[in-house]
Amino acid sequence: MIGRLNHVAIAVPDLVAASAQYAGTLGAAVRPPQDEPDHGVTVVFIDLPNTKIELLYPLGENSPIQGFLDKNPSGGIHHICYEVEDILAARETLKASGARVLGTGEPKIGAHGKPVLFLHPKDFNGCLIELEQI
Repeated sequence: MIGRLNHVAIAVPDLVAASAQYAGTLGAAVRPPQDEPDHGVTVVFIDLPNTKIELLYPLGENSPIQGFLDKNPSGGIHHICYEVEDILAARETLKASGARVLGTGEPKIGAHGKPVLFLHPKDFNGCLIELEQI
Protein backbone atom coordinates (compact mmCIF):
# COMPACT_ATOMS: atom_id res chain seq x y z
CA MET A 1 0.00 0.00 0.00
CA ILE A 2 2.72 2.50 0.89
CA GLY A 3 4.92 3.90 -1.82
CA ARG A 4 8.11 5.81 -1.55
CA LEU A 5 9.33 7.76 1.45
CA ASN A 6 8.14 11.33 0.99
CA HIS A 7 9.94 12.95 3.94
CA VAL A 8 11.29 12.63 7.45
CA ALA A 9 10.05 15.38 9.77
CA ILE A 10 12.27 16.79 12.50
CA ALA A 11 10.93 19.09 15.22
CA VAL A 12 13.40 21.87 15.93
CA PRO A 13 13.62 24.45 18.74
CA ASP A 14 15.18 27.10 16.42
CA LEU A 15 14.01 27.04 12.81
CA VAL A 16 16.50 29.67 11.60
CA ALA A 17 19.48 27.90 13.14
CA ALA A 18 18.38 24.47 11.88
CA SER A 19 17.82 25.82 8.34
CA ALA A 20 21.24 27.49 8.38
CA GLN A 21 22.88 24.27 9.57
CA TYR A 22 21.37 22.26 6.71
CA ALA A 23 22.24 24.95 4.15
CA GLY A 24 25.70 25.84 5.44
CA THR A 25 27.15 22.85 7.24
CA LEU A 26 25.50 20.15 5.13
CA GLY A 27 25.23 22.11 1.86
CA ALA A 28 21.58 21.19 1.26
CA ALA A 29 18.98 23.04 -0.80
CA VAL A 30 16.73 24.67 1.81
CA ARG A 31 13.35 26.16 0.88
CA PRO A 32 11.89 29.21 2.65
CA PRO A 33 9.65 28.77 5.72
CA GLN A 34 5.96 28.18 5.13
CA ASP A 35 3.24 28.53 7.76
CA GLU A 36 0.68 25.74 7.98
CA PRO A 37 -1.98 27.09 10.38
CA ASP A 38 -4.28 24.05 9.99
CA HIS A 39 -1.49 21.90 11.42
CA GLY A 40 -0.07 24.44 13.90
CA VAL A 41 3.41 24.44 12.38
CA THR A 42 5.86 26.41 10.34
CA VAL A 43 7.77 24.10 8.01
CA VAL A 44 10.98 24.30 6.03
CA PHE A 45 11.61 21.65 3.39
CA ILE A 46 15.11 20.48 2.56
CA ASP A 47 15.40 18.84 -0.83
CA LEU A 48 17.59 15.76 -1.09
CA PRO A 49 18.18 13.64 -4.20
CA ASN A 50 16.02 10.77 -2.90
CA THR A 51 13.58 12.40 -0.42
CA LYS A 52 13.00 15.51 1.69
CA ILE A 53 13.59 16.56 5.28
CA GLU A 54 10.82 18.65 6.85
CA LEU A 55 11.85 20.91 9.71
CA LEU A 56 8.90 21.59 12.04
CA TYR A 57 8.54 24.58 14.33
CA PRO A 58 5.52 25.49 16.50
CA LEU A 59 3.00 27.96 15.06
CA GLY A 60 0.50 29.29 17.58
CA GLU A 61 -0.26 28.43 21.16
CA ASN A 62 -1.89 25.06 20.47
CA SER A 63 0.82 23.64 18.24
CA PRO A 64 1.31 19.88 18.69
CA ILE A 65 4.99 20.48 18.01
CA GLN A 66 5.32 22.57 21.18
CA GLY A 67 4.34 19.56 23.28
CA PHE A 68 6.91 17.45 21.47
CA LEU A 69 9.61 20.09 22.07
CA ASP A 70 8.63 20.38 25.75
CA LYS A 71 9.44 16.67 26.09
CA ASN A 72 12.46 16.86 23.72
CA PRO A 73 14.01 20.35 24.13
CA SER A 74 16.77 19.66 21.61
CA GLY A 75 14.22 18.51 19.01
CA GLY A 76 14.17 15.19 17.21
CA ILE A 77 12.50 13.05 14.60
CA HIS A 78 8.76 13.68 14.80
CA HIS A 79 7.29 11.54 12.00
CA ILE A 80 7.90 9.70 8.75
CA CYS A 81 5.74 10.34 5.69
CA TYR A 82 4.97 7.70 3.08
CA GLU A 83 3.17 8.22 -0.20
CA VAL A 84 -0.05 6.37 -1.06
CA GLU A 85 -2.02 6.39 -4.29
CA ASP A 86 -5.48 6.49 -2.68
CA ILE A 87 -5.60 7.90 0.83
CA LEU A 88 -9.22 6.93 1.46
CA ALA A 89 -8.64 3.32 0.41
CA ALA A 90 -5.47 3.26 2.57
CA ARG A 91 -7.43 4.63 5.53
CA GLU A 92 -10.12 1.96 5.20
CA THR A 93 -7.59 -0.86 4.91
CA LEU A 94 -5.69 0.42 7.94
CA LYS A 95 -8.81 0.87 10.06
CA ALA A 96 -9.98 -2.62 9.14
CA SER A 97 -6.67 -3.96 10.42
CA GLY A 98 -7.09 -2.10 13.73
CA ALA A 99 -4.80 0.87 13.08
CA ARG A 100 -5.93 4.18 14.57
CA VAL A 101 -6.16 7.27 12.37
CA LEU A 102 -5.59 10.45 14.36
CA GLY A 103 -7.97 13.40 14.45
CA THR A 104 -11.37 13.01 12.81
CA GLY A 105 -10.09 10.38 10.40
CA GLU A 106 -10.75 12.71 7.48
CA PRO A 107 -7.74 13.78 5.41
CA LYS A 108 -6.47 17.34 5.75
CA ILE A 109 -4.51 19.24 3.14
CA GLY A 110 -0.82 19.05 4.01
CA ALA A 111 2.15 21.31 3.29
CA HIS A 112 2.45 20.00 -0.27
CA GLY A 113 -1.19 20.82 -1.03
CA LYS A 114 -2.18 17.14 -1.02
CA PRO A 115 -4.42 15.12 1.36
CA VAL A 116 -2.68 13.68 4.43
CA LEU A 117 -3.56 11.47 7.40
CA PHE A 118 -1.61 10.60 10.54
CA LEU A 119 -1.54 7.16 12.15
CA HIS A 120 -1.18 6.58 15.89
CA PRO A 121 2.45 5.87 16.87
CA LYS A 122 1.42 3.15 19.32
CA ASP A 123 0.19 1.13 16.34
CA PHE A 124 3.49 1.51 14.44
CA ASN A 125 6.35 0.71 16.82
CA GLY A 126 6.33 4.13 18.46
CA CYS A 127 6.62 6.03 15.17
CA LEU A 128 4.08 8.63 14.09
CA ILE A 129 3.26 7.88 10.43
CA GLU A 130 1.94 10.40 7.94
CA LEU A 131 0.36 9.22 4.70
CA GLU A 132 0.25 11.61 1.76
CA GLN A 133 -1.78 10.97 -1.38
CA ILE A 134 0.31 11.38 -4.53
